[in-house]
Amino acid sequence: MNKPQSLRSALNKSVPYVAENPDRLHLFVDNGALVATSAASISWEYRYTLNVVITDFTGDQNLLMAPVMFWLRENQPDALQNPGEREKLFTFEADILGNDRCDISMNLKLTERVLAREVDGKMTVEAVPEPDVPEEFWTARHG
Repeated sequence: MNKPQSLRSALNKSVPYVAENPDRLHLFVDNGALVATSAASISWEYRYTLNVVITDFTGDQNLLMAPVMFWLRENQPDALQNPGEREKLFTFEADILGNDRCDISMNLKLTERVLAREVDGKMTVEAVPEPDVPEEFWTARHG
Protein backbone atom coordinates (compact mmCIF):
# COMPACT_ATOMS: atom_id res chain seq x y z
CA MET A 1 0.00 0.00 0.00
CA ASN A 2 1.47 3.28 -1.11
CA LYS A 3 -1.15 5.86 -0.18
CA PRO A 4 -0.38 6.13 3.56
CA GLN A 5 3.24 7.12 2.91
CA SER A 6 2.15 9.41 0.08
CA LEU A 7 -0.20 11.28 2.40
CA ARG A 8 2.47 11.45 5.11
CA SER A 9 4.81 13.07 2.60
CA ALA A 10 2.15 15.54 1.44
CA LEU A 11 1.38 16.59 5.02
CA ASN A 12 5.07 16.97 5.85
CA LYS A 13 5.50 19.28 2.86
CA SER A 14 2.40 21.40 3.38
CA VAL A 15 1.66 21.58 7.12
CA PRO A 16 4.44 23.23 9.17
CA TYR A 17 3.18 21.69 12.43
CA VAL A 18 3.53 18.18 10.98
CA ALA A 19 6.98 18.90 9.54
CA GLU A 20 8.17 20.31 12.87
CA ASN A 21 6.54 17.52 14.94
CA PRO A 22 6.77 14.29 12.92
CA ASP A 23 6.22 12.19 16.06
CA ARG A 24 2.73 13.71 16.37
CA LEU A 25 1.51 12.22 13.06
CA HIS A 26 0.22 8.66 13.33
CA LEU A 27 -1.20 6.54 10.49
CA PHE A 28 -3.30 3.40 10.94
CA VAL A 29 -4.86 1.15 8.30
CA ASP A 30 -8.25 -0.03 9.60
CA ASN A 31 -10.93 -2.34 8.19
CA GLY A 32 -8.71 -3.52 5.37
CA ALA A 33 -9.98 -5.83 2.65
CA LEU A 34 -8.34 -7.32 -0.39
CA VAL A 35 -10.88 -7.70 -3.20
CA ALA A 36 -10.15 -9.93 -6.19
CA THR A 37 -12.15 -11.84 -8.76
CA SER A 38 -11.64 -15.30 -10.13
CA ALA A 39 -10.31 -13.89 -13.41
CA ALA A 40 -7.16 -15.29 -15.01
CA SER A 41 -5.17 -12.49 -13.41
CA ILE A 42 -4.67 -12.43 -9.65
CA SER A 43 -4.85 -8.64 -9.59
CA TRP A 44 -6.66 -7.09 -6.66
CA GLU A 45 -7.81 -3.91 -4.99
CA TYR A 46 -7.02 -2.88 -1.45
CA ARG A 47 -9.96 -1.25 0.32
CA TYR A 48 -9.33 0.27 3.73
CA THR A 49 -9.84 3.20 6.03
CA LEU A 50 -6.72 5.25 6.65
CA ASN A 51 -6.94 6.73 10.12
CA VAL A 52 -4.71 9.80 10.36
CA VAL A 53 -4.18 11.06 13.90
CA ILE A 54 -2.39 14.30 14.71
CA THR A 55 -1.89 14.91 18.40
CA ASP A 56 -1.60 18.25 20.20
CA PHE A 57 -2.28 20.16 16.99
CA THR A 58 -1.94 23.91 17.51
CA GLY A 59 -2.41 25.28 14.01
CA ASP A 60 -5.39 26.36 11.95
CA GLN A 61 -7.46 23.23 11.24
CA ASN A 62 -8.40 24.60 7.81
CA LEU A 63 -4.70 24.60 6.88
CA LEU A 64 -4.58 20.91 7.83
CA MET A 65 -7.77 19.85 6.04
CA ALA A 66 -6.98 21.65 2.76
CA PRO A 67 -3.83 19.61 1.95
CA VAL A 68 -5.76 16.41 2.66
CA MET A 69 -8.48 17.48 0.23
CA PHE A 70 -5.89 18.33 -2.43
CA TRP A 71 -4.26 14.94 -1.85
CA LEU A 72 -7.64 13.19 -2.18
CA ARG A 73 -8.27 15.02 -5.44
CA GLU A 74 -5.14 13.41 -6.88
CA ASN A 75 -5.28 10.06 -5.10
CA GLN A 76 -8.98 9.19 -4.84
CA PRO A 77 -10.65 11.17 -7.66
CA ASP A 78 -13.26 8.50 -8.39
CA ALA A 79 -14.72 8.87 -4.88
CA LEU A 80 -14.84 12.67 -5.16
CA GLN A 81 -16.76 12.36 -8.42
CA ASN A 82 -19.31 9.94 -6.93
CA PRO A 83 -22.00 11.67 -4.80
CA GLY A 84 -22.65 8.53 -2.74
CA GLU A 85 -18.98 7.85 -2.01
CA ARG A 86 -17.82 11.40 -1.34
CA GLU A 87 -20.22 11.63 1.62
CA LYS A 88 -18.22 8.84 3.35
CA LEU A 89 -14.77 9.58 1.90
CA PHE A 90 -13.44 11.90 4.62
CA THR A 91 -14.74 11.99 8.17
CA PHE A 92 -13.04 13.34 11.27
CA GLU A 93 -13.20 13.74 15.01
CA ALA A 94 -11.45 16.25 17.23
CA ASP A 95 -10.69 16.16 20.92
CA ILE A 96 -10.39 19.74 22.13
CA LEU A 97 -7.60 19.69 24.72
CA GLY A 98 -7.46 23.38 25.52
CA ASN A 99 -7.88 26.82 24.01
CA ASP A 100 -4.98 26.37 21.63
CA ARG A 101 -4.62 22.66 20.86
CA CYS A 102 -6.51 19.51 19.93
CA ASP A 103 -6.09 15.92 18.81
CA ILE A 104 -7.54 15.36 15.33
CA SER A 105 -8.47 11.98 13.91
CA MET A 106 -9.29 11.82 10.19
CA ASN A 107 -10.71 8.72 8.48
CA LEU A 108 -10.20 8.39 4.73
CA LYS A 109 -11.90 5.59 2.77
CA LEU A 110 -9.23 4.59 0.26
CA THR A 111 -8.66 2.06 -2.50
CA GLU A 112 -5.50 0.99 -4.28
CA ARG A 113 -5.34 -1.25 -7.33
CA VAL A 114 -2.58 -3.80 -7.84
CA LEU A 115 -1.85 -5.56 -11.12
CA ALA A 116 -0.24 -8.99 -10.80
CA ARG A 117 0.75 -10.95 -13.89
CA GLU A 118 3.30 -13.35 -15.22
CA VAL A 119 5.93 -11.89 -17.56
CA ASP A 120 8.56 -14.18 -19.07
CA GLY A 121 7.85 -16.84 -16.47
CA LYS A 122 8.20 -14.44 -13.52
CA MET A 123 5.49 -12.91 -11.37
CA THR A 124 5.36 -9.11 -11.51
CA VAL A 125 3.31 -6.99 -9.18
CA GLU A 126 2.78 -3.25 -9.59
CA ALA A 127 0.58 -0.58 -8.10
CA VAL A 128 -1.76 0.92 -10.66
CA PRO A 129 -1.98 4.72 -10.56
CA GLU A 130 -5.32 6.44 -10.26
CA PRO A 131 -6.97 7.30 -13.56
CA ASP A 132 -6.58 10.87 -14.75
CA VAL A 133 -9.47 13.16 -13.94
CA PRO A 134 -10.70 15.04 -16.99
CA GLU A 135 -9.90 18.75 -16.65
CA GLU A 136 -13.48 19.50 -17.71
CA PHE A 137 -14.71 17.83 -14.50
CA TRP A 138 -12.80 20.22 -12.23
CA THR A 139 -13.38 23.27 -14.42
CA ALA A 140 -17.13 22.67 -14.57
CA ARG A 141 -17.38 22.30 -10.80
CA HIS A 142 -14.75 24.72 -9.55
CA GLY A 143 -14.49 27.36 -12.25
